[in-house]
Amino acid sequence: MSENTDPLPDWAPLVHGLRTRFRTRDFTAGLELVTAFAAAAEAANHHPDLTLRYGTVDVLLYSHDAGGVTDRDRRLAARFSELAREREVTASPGESSVIELGLDTADAAGIAPFWSAVLGAEIQNDDGYLEVRTHGADAILWFQRTGAHETPRQRFHLDVWVDPREARGRIDAALAAGGTLVSDDQAPSFWVLADAEGNNACICTAAGRA
Repeated sequence: MSENTDPLPDWAPLVHGLRTRFRTRDFTAGLELVTAFAAAAEAANHHPDLTLRYGTVDVLLYSHDAGGVTDRDRRLAARFSELAREREVTASPGESSVIELGLDTADAAGIAPFWSAVLGAEIQNDDGYLEVRTHGADAILWFQRTGAHETPRQRFHLDVWVDPREARGRIDAALAAGGTLVSDDQAPSFWVLADAEGNNACICTAAGRA
């Protein structure tokens, strides 16, 4: 049996951040875990997004100033895992995912202000791609460059970001449910799938990206 060399097995590297879900026994246990996380974050002067629900605590670690994951995030992730283990709380990184909506357009700058107003969120530039984001990390909508053309059959598509360890299972489930594989040319960064009517969606991971 090969040794697990993943330095952060409790965490999923998703778009712009490290994410996981901690499975707590009840709300009180979750609140106690969040309190411990908050103390560790204050000590590190690095503050995550925490979502407390009955039975779960979801965490997003992301360096806003760097626009992605840094060593500060990795150190705090390792510390959070220690705190969870001390309390016999298990992590379920495979349950973490991010859904983005992509819109094909030849003029992102021309239409982005409309979508920013409709969604009540800010326009940000991510390596030349305009995105409408909330909380500085999650894109509600991003604009995929295309050439000028008449309106195609589908202009919107879903990008579903998953833990790289979960991608194959998600793809196999979609194919078993009647979908087809359109392209795996960019795997493991993303796979393009389609439903029975030809509507596309992408399963995306952080693997294979610069």
